[in-house]
Amino acid sequence: MEFTARQIAEVLEGDTVGNPEEVVDRFAKIEEGTTRSLSFLANPKYTHYIYDTASSVVIVNRDFEPEKKVAATLIRVDDAYQSFARLLNWYDSLRSNKEGVESGAFIDESAQIGENVFIASGVYIGPNVVIGDGVKIFPHCYLGDNVRIGAGTTLFAGVRIEYDCAIGQNCRIHGGVTIGGDGFGFAPNSEETYDKVAQIGNVVVEDNVEIGANTTIDRATIGSTIIKKGVKLDNLIQIAHNVVIGEHTVIAAQTGIAGSVKVGKNCMIGGQVGIAGHLTIGDNVKIAAQSGISSDVKEGSVLMGSPGFSLKDFRKSYIHFRKLSDLVARIEALESGEK
Repeated sequence: MEFTARQIAEVLEGDTVGNPEEVVDRFAKIEEGTTRSLSFLANPKYTHYIYDTASSVVIVNRDFEPEKKVAATLIRVDDAYQSFARLLNWYDSLRSNKEGVESGAFIDESAQIGENVFIASGVYIGPNVVIGDGVKIFPHCYLGDNVRIGAGTTLFAGVRIEYDCAIGQNCRIHGGVTIGGDGFGFAPNSEETYDKVAQIGNVVVEDNVEIGANTTIDRATIGSTIIKKGVKLDNLIQIAHNVVIGEHTVIAAQTGIAGSVKVGKNCMIGGQVGIAGHLTIGDNVKIAAQSGISSDVKEGSVLMGSPGFSLKDFRKSYIHFRKLSDLVARIEALESGEK
């Protein structure tokens, strides 16, 4: 798609300096710009690139004053970084703005399909599925019996949503996600093997949730696994049966959360964190990457380490840990009677 500097300025409510009819058709970093590309300058450390960038158009802050000639057309805005992010979202919405049902999609006759939807080839939609207005479902998605998809939600290629699960409005679910697979439920028996415990609950994903590629969210044994509104999940996360993730919590990649954990709202959980089962994590908790959580966490705590403990205490302890070999040598010297 092609856009002029004038059109972009109108979208961003900015002012054009230079040629308003300059055309762009791609995005680029300012240091990697090429003809017909659009870049932005927000961080002062990159300012020197603007004087020799090959980008045709650059978004800058209103207070930017060039020290020498700039060849590119400038678009002045209140906040260059936020405006560039807005523009990326706007462009992405245009790029994926598709409607209609492609040939090769299977839709059960009992399914209810809203208006202005897009259903790609290779999609399977099972009995009694309900799909809201403006939903977009890309190729090779699977929606099992009785699934509900709220208005404005996008399912990218290869998403699987198993039976009885419900997805809210304006969610974005990326490729390879599985929602509603069986929870890890097995009971030991007298023969020292394991009997499977049927997982008959579901998963409920509330509004405005984003779920990264290849993340898995298991259905509850009974009841629901719940991802509350505004939650943002990175790629490759495992969320077990009957977990509840509170509103607006964000979780980074490769984190694993065991069964029946309750995570509060507005938490920030780093990558590769492991959380043991049946714990309660309070609101506004921050957990650093690769931490291991084996006990309940109070509201507002900031944790690091495995097992995780106070970040302040962890940093103090780590100073001693780095000196451990010296401390051991001194103790051994004292024990042997050396000075």
